[in-house]
Amino acid sequence: MSTGFRRLLPVFASMALLLTSGCAMVTMKQVAPTEYLANKRGDVLTSGDFSAASRETLSVVGLNEDQCEKDIVACEKTLKNTVDVPEEQRLSALSELWVKNALALSPKPKDRDKHPMSEAALDAWLEAARYAYAYLFFSGRTPSQRAFEDRQTQVRDYYNYAAEQTAAVVFKRSRESALEGEDYNAAVAGERWTLTSDFDQLRLTSIPTSMAPASSLSFAGLRSTYRRDGFGAELVVLMDPPKLIAPPPGEKAEIPQYSEMSAINATALLKFRGNSLQEVLDTTQVLFDVYSPESTESVELHGEKVPLAGNFTAAYGMWLAQSGFATQSLRTLFGMSEGIAEPHMYLMQPWDPNRRIIFMLHGLGSSPEAWVNVANEILGDPELRKHFQVWQVYYPTNAPIALNRYEIDQAFNNTLQHFDPNGSSRASKDMVFIGHSMGGVLARLLVSDSGEVLWNDLLANYNLKGERLKRVQAKLGPLLHFDAEPNVERAIFIAAPHKGTDIAGNRLGRLIGRLVRLPITLLGKFEDVFQTLQQAEAQSAQPKKLVIPNSIDNLKADDPFVKASSALPIRPGLKYHSIIAQRKPEVPLEKSDDGLVPYWSAHLPGALSEKVIISGHSVQETPQAVLEIRRILREDLEEVGD
Repeated sequence: MSTGFRRLLPVFASMALLLTSGCAMVTMKQVAPTEYLANKRGDVLTSGDFSAASRETLSVVGLNEDQCEKDIVACEKTLKNTVDVPEEQRLSALSELWVKNALALSPKPKDRDKHPMSEAALDAWLEAARYAYAYLFFSGRTPSQRAFEDRQTQVRDYYNYAAEQTAAVVFKRSRESALEGEDYNAAVAGERWTLTSDFDQLRLTSIPTSMAPASSLSFAGLRSTYRRDGFGAELVVLMDPPKLIAPPPGEKAEIPQYSEMSAINATALLKFRGNSLQEVLDTTQVLFDVYSPESTESVELHGEKVPLAGNFTAAYGMWLAQSGFATQSLRTLFGMSEGIAEPHMYLMQPWDPNRRIIFMLHGLGSSPEAWVNVANEILGDPELRKHFQVWQVYYPTNAPIALNRYEIDQAFNNTLQHFDPNGSSRASKDMVFIGHSMGGVLARLLVSDSGEVLWNDLLANYNLKGERLKRVQAKLGPLLHFDAEPNVERAIFIAAPHKGTDIAGNRLGRLIGRLVRLPITLLGKFEDVFQTLQQAEAQSAQPKKLVIPNSIDNLKADDPFVKASSALPIRPGLKYHSIIAQRKPEVPLEKSDDGLVPYWSAHLPGALSEKVIISGHSVQETPQAVLEIRRILREDLEEVGD
């Protein structure tokens, strides 16, 4: 290489540097599908960083994420004043910008009880919701025209999350106003905003105690969480539960026979006043509307019909988690304090006159928790939820079957009478009864006619005349004379010992039977009757002492009541099905059992279907049983219709 050429090398290098510095070098690398999707769909709610769409919009107007975090007002002003950026891009970026600001200003979830949300944080959430609302309804295209776009899903999530955060403040302030005697729907005023609430669709009977976002809840024991994607914040509104425990002797208290769940599903919307983009961006007036997702599937906003978001599991799960049923049901069975003394009806959702009733009865030592997945699967199925509402009974499983049948019948019909006095609604017709274990026995008795069978069986064993007969008839007559519920169209009996069980009479059964204690109120109510029967008992060398039978006594295969009641005819025309558990598949079906109930007792001639499932006694919780119940209900819809 010549000396002259070596002297020119620095010059060539400088020229090359000058030539390449004026244009960017493009390089390429392979991106994994997961990384591509994360970059495409990630945003401030999922990663804490701005989405690719917002970063791109900020870059177009000469801004970046750091600048906007330091001065959000200046960043907002720049975006609003840059007319060359499409409206959708500007509004969606502004919504995400305010979400990030609101997250920074809001207390952490664990600290919200100690540190309530500040006015600055509330303002930021409302700004985020406002820009999302403007994007969805005032940016040129309709939501349906953007139905398949990821960006609309992101912006809808900003709106829903902002509505959820705002809801916490509105509920708290509305409760405080209501406790001071003001209307629960009274406007909630902040430093900048005025929120006018409407809770009427929830039909609140008292002031709610609290509100929880459904997104913050998860449940052990529930196999599925059912929800509906859409517009709005998914919430659970909590009420004070009814007190079912009887007061101490000498004190009076009204114990209700029925109640709706103390946890209510709700969906909240923020509606910004205005009929144009500029009016929405200028307003400080917001409507805070709360809906029941079971009753409302969609709403119309600015000429657009949009689906309403809904969570159909959260309230049910929270109600069960806070109920204390598991402990209380055992205390009831063994006659301990803090138990219940009479049946109580629960409506799993607000009363709807247009939906047919599914009535569920749990078994021995159990509670509505026995139906946790069955009810959730029915409430979560859109078609079944559209046509059915679920009622459950919680009853003292230590009491005699005849008494429970009578009192459950009274509680059920009193509840129905309250909601449908004339019996003219769709809900009062073509009902479906489902019972598990002893609840299945009760369900069958509720759809059977006693005639004089049970009463004559009693008279055959006792010499009752005159005043003795009148005393016994007054107390036991209503329990032993009954007609089938007239408006039940179908029944499902699950692992039900219709003819009793030998296990109730074996050593373990006798031990449990001795532990079962009847309520003091029950003993006081019927003790004189059993004394009368004792006196009237047919003459024998060694007359046995009579005691009021408990539920375990009534489940023995040789119990007189079970023997007589198992032969009672089911109401003609009623469609019924059996679901039976078989614990050991290698045992012939006719000789099998589920650990508690033998096949010969659970089997009912005349059933439209009989599904045998390899399972223990709690078969109602198995996926196979749930699928069978859903199959029967869907078949019912095809046959009966709406």
